[in-house]
Order: sequence, then C-alpha cells, then structure tokens
Amino acid sequence: MNVLLNKFNTKYNSAPFQAIKNEHFKPAIETLIKETKAEIESIAGSKNIPTFKNTIEALEYAGQQLDRVTSIFFNLNSAETNEEIQKIAQEISPILSEFSNDITLNEKLFARIKEVYNQKDQLDLTEEQKTLLDKKYKSFARNGANLTEDKKEQLRAIDKKLASLKLKFGENVLAETNAFEMHITNKADLDGLPEGAIEAAQQLAESKGKDGWLITLDYPSYIPFMTYAKNRALRKKLSIAFGSKGFNNNKLDNQNNVLEIAKLRHQRANLLDYKTHAHFVLEERMAETPEKVESFLNDLLDKAKPAAEREFANLQGFAKELDGIDHLEKWDSAYYSEKLKQKLFNLDDEKLKPYFKLENVIDGAFKVANKLFGLTFKEIDTIDKYHPDVLTYEVLDENGDLVSIFYADFFPRSGKRNGAWMTSYKPQFVQNDFNERPHVSIVCNFTKPTKTKPSLLTFNEVTTLFHEFGHALHGMLANTTYPSLSGTSVYWDFVELPSQVLENWCYEKEALELFATHYETGELIPMDLVEKIKESATFNEGMQTLRQISFGLLDMHWHGIDPTEVTDVKAHENEAFKDTQLYPDVEENCMSTAFSHIFQGGYSSGYYSYKWAEVLDADAFDYFKQNGIFNRDIALKFKDNVLTKGGTENPLILYKRFRGQDPKPEALLKRAGLIK
Repeated sequence: MNVLLNKFNTKYNSAPFQAIKNEHFKPAIETLIKETKAEIESIAGSKNIPTFKNTIEALEYAGQQLDRVTSIFFNLNSAETNEEIQKIAQEISPILSEFSNDITLNEKLFARIKEVYNQKDQLDLTEEQKTLLDKKYKSFARNGANLTEDKKEQLRAIDKKLASLKLKFGENVLAETNAFEMHITNKADLDGLPEGAIEAAQQLAESKGKDGWLITLDYPSYIPFMTYAKNRALRKKLSIAFGSKGFNNNKLDNQNNVLEIAKLRHQRANLLDYKTHAHFVLEERMAETPEKVESFLNDLLDKAKPAAEREFANLQGFAKELDGIDHLEKWDSAYYSEKLKQKLFNLDDEKLKPYFKLENVIDGAFKVANKLFGLTFKEIDTIDKYHPDVLTYEVLDENGDLVSIFYADFFPRSGKRNGAWMTSYKPQFVQNDFNERPHVSIVCNFTKPTKTKPSLLTFNEVTTLFHEFGHALHGMLANTTYPSLSGTSVYWDFVELPSQVLENWCYEKEALELFATHYETGELIPMDLVEKIKESATFNEGMQTLRQISFGLLDMHWHGIDPTEVTDVKAHENEAFKDTQLYPDVEENCMSTAFSHIFQGGYSSGYYSYKWAEVLDADAFDYFKQNGIFNRDIALKFKDNVLTKGGTENPLILYKRFRGQDPKPEALLKRAGLIK
C-alpha cells in the first residue's frame, strides 16, 4: 500500500518516514497530480459565477496532499539523498514543472481568476484575501497566462529544461564535494589543528578503513583545516579543491549548466515581457528593480571598501611580519585572520568551543524563544524520523497548546548537502475553522561528537544555529488563513529578517548566561570572553561586507543583464568581481559553478537580500536594545506584526507597524564599525 496517497494516519499527521519507500514517490506524485488536475478542472469548468470563495479560495486549497508529498520528497533529496532519490528527482521534476504550467496556462481557470480580480475593489475582502487575490492573479500573469498559444509552448519547454538543469547543477556540486578526500599520513601535516578536528579526521579515516587522517570539503572538516593548519601547501590544495567544484572539465562540470540556466531564465523573462530575469524577480521583492539593488550594493561598497582595503593591508603586514609572506592568497585568509584576531583580542575559537556544547546551545535557543515568545520545547520520540540523528520536538505555547512540530538535524553525512537551511514538512493554515499547525525543520552541518568529546560549536556555528532557528520561529508562529501566505512565504528580501535578527542575541551577556557553560566544569563563560566576542564582532567587517557584496553583484551580473553572448563563465565572473577583489585570482577556481544559492536554490536575483535584511535586522535589534533584549512588549510587537503574519501584507507596512518608523541603515553601519 502506498502510504503517500492519503492524509497520514499518524500522530499530528506527521510524515510517516519509516513507512515511506523510495519507490512510493513517483507513482504517488503521478496519482496526486491526476487528482489535483480533477480538482482544478472542477474549479475552472464551474457553471457558477466566479467568486473569491469558489475560485481563489478553492484553488488555494487544491492539491494539499500533492504539496505535502513533494515537500517531503525534495526535503529528503537535500538532507538524506542517494542515487535512487536523485534519479527519481530527475524524473519527477519535469513532470511537476509541466503540471505547474498546466495550471498557470489553463485559460478557463485564468478567465475566472481575472473576472474576480477585475472586480476586487467592489468585493468586501480582508487584507489577507486582497493579498491572496493579487498573488493568485500575478502568479498566472507572471507565468504566461496572457501569452499566445505558441509562446505558452515555449514557456513550458523552458520551465521543463530549467527544472532538470537546476537539479543536475546541485547533484554535481554534491558529487564533487563527496569525491574529494585529502588523506594525511604524516602527523606533522596536522600542526596547528585543534585536538577535536584531529580526532574527527582520524575517526573519518577509520570509518573508511584508512590509516591516518581524512580531510574533506564538508564544512566541519574544511573550515578548521583552513583556519588552523600551518601547512600552507595543504591549505592551498584544499582551498583549490573547494573553489573548483563544478569547474574541473569532467563529467561533473557545471559551466554549461550555468550558461544554460542564465540564458533560459533570460529568455523566459523576455517571453513574459521583462527586460531581464532580475526585472522579473524583483517586481515581487521589497527592492523592486535591479537598478535599486545595484544602487544599494554600490552604496554599501563605497562605505565598506576603504575599511576592507585597510583591513587587508593590516592582514598582509601581519602575515609578512609573522611568516615572511609577501603575497596573501585566498588560502591564507582564514589562517592569518584567526592568528591576528587572537593577537588583537586574545580570543581563540578553540577557547570558546568548550562553552558551546551543541545540546546547551539548542537549549539556549529554546530559552531565548521562551523568554521572548513564551514557547516551550518538549523532545518527543512518538513521531517518525528520516534519520536516527534527527531530534523531534513538540512546541507548546503558554497555555500548553501545540504551536508546531519541530525537526532538528545537525550533523554532516554523505547524503546531505553542505550548509544550513530551514524548511517545512507541513504548512500552517486555517480550513473549516481548524488551525492546522506547521511542521518545521532546520538542517545544519556541525562537528559530530567524537569518542572523547561532545559536539562543540565554533562561535560562527552558534550564530548559524540561531539564524536557522530564527527562520524556524517564523514558520512555527505562523498564524494565517492561507497556506501560500503562511510562515516564511514572504518577499525574499524580507525572509532573512527573523533569522538574522535572532543572531544578535548570541552577542549579549544576558542571553549567553542562559546557556554558555563549560561542558566539563559547568562554569559560566567568563564575562571578559563575552566582551571580547562583542569587540571582535566587527573584526575584518569591511572585508566580510565586501565579500557579501561581491556575491550579490555576481548574482546581478548573471541575472540583471542579457547573458546571450556570454561564453566564458570564469571571465564573466571576474568582470563581476573586479571592484570587490582583494586577493589575487586563483586560475583553477570559479565560484559560479558551485553557487547553489542562485543556480539551484531560490536566490537568483536575490542574493543581495542578506545585506538588505541586515539593514532591517540591525534597525530592529536596536529597538530591542533601547528597551531591553528580553522586553516582552517589543517581542510581542515583533511576533504579532512580523512572525505570525507571513506574507499577508506588504513587508514594509508590517515592519513599520512593528518599528513605528522606516528602517534606517545607520544601525547596520554602526554595528559593522563602518561609521562612528
């Protein structure tokens, strides 16, 4: 029996991972597509006059089981994949893309939507209903509903091809990550590495039946080596391997995929009467136009570049003085930055790690959420997991009512892509007067416990956990009527606000006192270390800002132009980087071929939004700071106007309702130490 075909008969209607077999997915999705098509035909073919309820609302609630099954499938393809799942993904992605086109290019359905849309001013709709109507109409108009028949066919072909190319891009990056191993047999080559990193490398080698130590491109292995290993030649080897993913002229090469994706996106935008892909995307963002994005990034560049150049010169001078290095290379960046940071602040990540045992940091995030929003997290073992490492929780409010189910998955493995992200297995929405609560997940890649040590996080990993947990809170606290407007379904340059604002608590004494205790002695983190964390927060911030701006500019360089004539991925990338470059170029490396955010994930024409949201988060946290970081009134305003509201209204209106004013960039520039 295929468990995916009907509402799950499980506690909380949670995903029945143990009963799901890979072979269930494709037939279930094909069957559910047929059922959803029938639902949609019945809406489109109705003889009744189109109304908001029988057309817009009916369409919004159509295909719920299909949505759930596809979200489970694609979440597994990111967090627990294998060759079989990847093959199924290649087979079903074009089918789903075709189905999506069948809906948006359905003329009868669009005619009914248009009829409701054209009389929207006469209808007595709530703000959320107006937003849904607007969004539904635009989702059709922006996806070809107004096109002629031949152009609709072109659009279908482009979407099908794009779905397949994006998957292939991601598979190649994962395969290149997994394919590289640096096998070390001479212990002297590990000089400088922390004890925990050496033990983890030894355990990894043992698990693969090898002597010595293994270093890989997974972050918990890669980052300590690049930060602490004295052996410059091995840092270079590892750095080049990391930077050349998808750029090795082998069967996993992504250069053609990058060119094809960029060109197809441009063709698609032109077909829909937009100048570029960025013009198409940004119409539905706070930033609105590529010109505004470029102006925003270049304005930040003007402010950050002088500081970045000063910092780079300092680092260069320090490396020369310490080791006689005349020219800093990319593989020197983390190593000498860490050494200089230790010298300036006497702050070593390795000194901090004992205070950040993973379980304590998780508990700290929960305590912060409790103090701000009254949430309680109760670990449970009564629902299925997709991997034994996954932790599962009930999230309860102050009345003991269920707010959400929460999955947390923290350690790297071969079937899991790099990085950290938040996702959802079930959305929040209200139907038939019942508030369906969401099932939310965060996925990270932190250092695994070893035989002698628990999982101890670097401070950067602590902020990563809080960042993803901020996204999770946005999903958990959702309280809207319609699933497509719920939780993190907001403008892309607004979605990073809840995640980035929560990172600020990691730097505050009052928050650190809740969880930063030594894993062996139970001693609270010394307050002089807390002060040093705060002081060092702006260390090399100019260089960090320049790096983020460079990624945003590269994104716009692919998507804010006509890429038809581009034939050389590396040369095109170098052109984008010319104003932000500090280190010499590495010939063997190319960022675009592994830039999954923009070529596989949803960040195309949207990478700038990290910096955009930083303006919002610095301004928002400034409000907390003025009134106390655990001020419940401010927290309630943030919850009621941002976290619960999802995409029901324009984000700037929601933000101003919370903050009482427009966001101002000064708080960010001050926090970054770029202005006094």
